[in-house]
Amino acid sequence: MTQIFPPKGNISTRIELPGSKSISNRLLMIRAISGLPIYFRNLSDSEDTILLAKALGQIQNKKSGTVNINHAGTDMRFLTAHLSVKEGNWIITGSERMKQRPIAELVNALKGLGADISYLEKEGFPPLKINGKKLHGGRIEIDGSISSQYISALMLIAPALGEDLEIILKGNIVSLPYINMTSELLKLFGVYVLFNGKKLVVSPAPFNMLNDQFLVESDWSAASYWFNLAALTNHSEIELNFLDETSLQADSILPEIYSKLGVRTEFIEKGLYLRSKQGTVEEFEFDFTNCPDSAQTIAVTCFGLGIKANLTGLQTLKIKETDRILALKTEFEKLGASVEATGSSLKLIPPKEIIPEQVVIKTYNDHRMAMSFAPLAIKFPGLKIENPDVVNKSYPAFWDDLQQAGFDLR
Repeated sequence: MTQIFPPKGNISTRIELPGSKSISNRLLMIRAISGLPIYFRNLSDSEDTILLAKALGQIQNKKSGTVNINHAGTDMRFLTAHLSVKEGNWIITGSERMKQRPIAELVNALKGLGADISYLEKEGFPPLKINGKKLHGGRIEIDGSISSQYISALMLIAPALGEDLEIILKGNIVSLPYINMTSELLKLFGVYVLFNGKKLVVSPAPFNMLNDQFLVESDWSAASYWFNLAALTNHSEIELNFLDETSLQADSILPEIYSKLGVRTEFIEKGLYLRSKQGTVEEFEFDFTNCPDSAQTIAVTCFGLGIKANLTGLQTLKIKETDRILALKTEFEKLGASVEATGSSLKLIPPKEIIPEQVVIKTYNDHRMAMSFAPLAIKFPGLKIENPDVVNKSYPAFWDDLQQAGFDLR
């Protein structure tokens, strides 16, 4: 349990953000599949990335083994596809929560390419038994409304297939920027990718290494917690490193969003400055279909500023580390808010009265619950966060950085 007290004065700090988890994980997969000796600078130090690197090292020169990726959903999807094309007999498993997260859509797509995968416990969910072998390409269909990671997983193994992989995307595509990210990173290494919005074509081709070093941009999702903090303070100046205005990351939309929530963003040569400003919208509406990872943070910002919020496009939050829609509803209602939630939306009306003292925010083994709610201590000093170590999943230095900014953690 961590209790948080805000700084007594204005906030002025420079934060060294971790490398992008999304970019890091894709680069690790590209290196493993291509066999290129690529060196990465500013690689994410998140638990997910460390687990992925460990798993790839574990299976590198083996023909069999069991891989446990704990809570890491991206790792489960990427490695399921990778092990399907890596000769050998494999089992991939994870935490109890991971065993509740569906994977049938990806498994069915891989089986359409000839993969040999079976379920060891509940049909449609991990753990999986995989007999890896050479797969050919071809044409498959996949529902794009469940998880973009299924699609990225297929794209990442496509260069290792015997022929072109053509992926037809059905339904409303979620987290589209993450598909574009995978496409652009593959192109950087010489892979041919064609994407017209509903159809993807990835060709088998030798990877090219134009440079043996790759600087990973900082994580925009990690930056979201500092946008939140800047919005909730009257006076703050925060410098964040290695963030690009033309980023491939979905959460690079944050400056646009937070311009309505009291934060001014200025891009500089090696990052950006955040400054608190006067003036916010009275009501906030946004569709998070393309950037669901920032939804919790922005919901907390609206709560802290007393802004009514209507957040839509949240359908993927139900199958994350926890059911994030339900978790938000539960914690906001504990704090006195009125909340209406569906399977894809959340309507929030903040309370007019101050929350009770000594409220404990449950994190549900979800790193984003901890980091989204932590800046709320600015409004409610002494706020407690349960199980603070969950931040290791994506941003291990978060609490240290919060202390650097002047917060008192007990």
